[in-house]
Amino acid sequence: MLALVASGILTPIIRSWAIDAGLYDIPNDRKIHKYPIPRLGGVAIWGGFLAALALMSLAFRNQLGDATIIGTILGGTIIFFVGLIDDIYNLSPYLKLFGQMLAALVAINMGVHITALDLPFSKILLLQILSVPFTLVWLIGVSNAFNFIDGVDGLAGGVTMISALTMAVVGLYMNQPVAALVSACLAGATLGFLNFNFYPARIFMGDSGALFCGFVLACISITGVLKTLTMSMLLPVVVLTVPILDITFSTLRRLFKLQSPFQADADHLHHRLLKAGLSQLWVVFALYGICAVAGMLATYYIGHLGNYLMVLFSVVVLAALTVFLSRLLSGREAPRRNLTATMEHPSPASPTSAKVPTNTEPVIGNHNP
Repeated sequence: MLALVASGILTPIIRSWAIDAGLYDIPNDRKIHKYPIPRLGGVAIWGGFLAALALMSLAFRNQLGDATIIGTILGGTIIFFVGLIDDIYNLSPYLKLFGQMLAALVAINMGVHITALDLPFSKILLLQILSVPFTLVWLIGVSNAFNFIDGVDGLAGGVTMISALTMAVVGLYMNQPVAALVSACLAGATLGFLNFNFYPARIFMGDSGALFCGFVLACISITGVLKTLTMSMLLPVVVLTVPILDITFSTLRRLFKLQSPFQADADHLHHRLLKAGLSQLWVVFALYGICAVAGMLATYYIGHLGNYLMVLFSVVVLAALTVFLSRLLSGREAPRRNLTATMEHPSPASPTSAKVPTNTEPVIGNHNP
């Protein structure tokens, strides 16, 4: 609740400042909004999250002083500022990747790391020399996965909220109150921002918000909440089904086309659903549904080693059904709908005279990739 209130208060303040400073997300050929929208909403999420944790530390000082929690906060703050600088100055993709690696290494040094891969019917213990690269890929990959799905109003924020709430429930069930508290703070901070980001969006979270949300969730998923579970690496993958599937297929698609995996395009899952005729709202609700179902399955199957395949099968089937039903309920007019009109929405606070750049340079998980 504290995070929700803090984020809700900060978001309109940050929005006004971004408008005054002329910090807009400018439309181009791979973004679906028509008018420039103020960004930097990630500042409100980050600020609300830290404000809530600061107040909670009065009651949970010893627990919140755990090295992995501090590592999550420090690494998250570093990656937040990397995204913030990119939102304002447009960092080169490789400099941005360097900043993400720095954030991940700080968290790893504080004890946030993968020690084992729990696969169906087997468990692979990782040596320290393998633990670091595996954790590095996980933290950077999930961070960018959330940036990749931040292409439709309210999508990344809603997926973050659902995933964080799922981890909070798992944390409580596994008697991990601090991890549950951190997850709940992230969910609250995102919900406070989502009030201004849901369609039609009045502000975007930008790279700062998407990278921060993904990084915190990636850290929490391999620390206290899930490390004690019998299927520790399967559960976070299930919880984060939507962003992980999107970044995986996007990367493979680009590699098969002999393109750089860092090259932005307009062929992500949400783009495909829009091209199929779904409105922005239906796209968001469909992906929310997949995320929610994955979260419910994850909490239901906690600790049940024999249900590995059932969890994965259920997620795939229910995901397909969710998209199919969303497509069906979108109506028969979908094929005739003007796709441009579907993707656009007015933004009364944004200047319509802003220039739209024609060049699209490679980015690592830039907003609306």
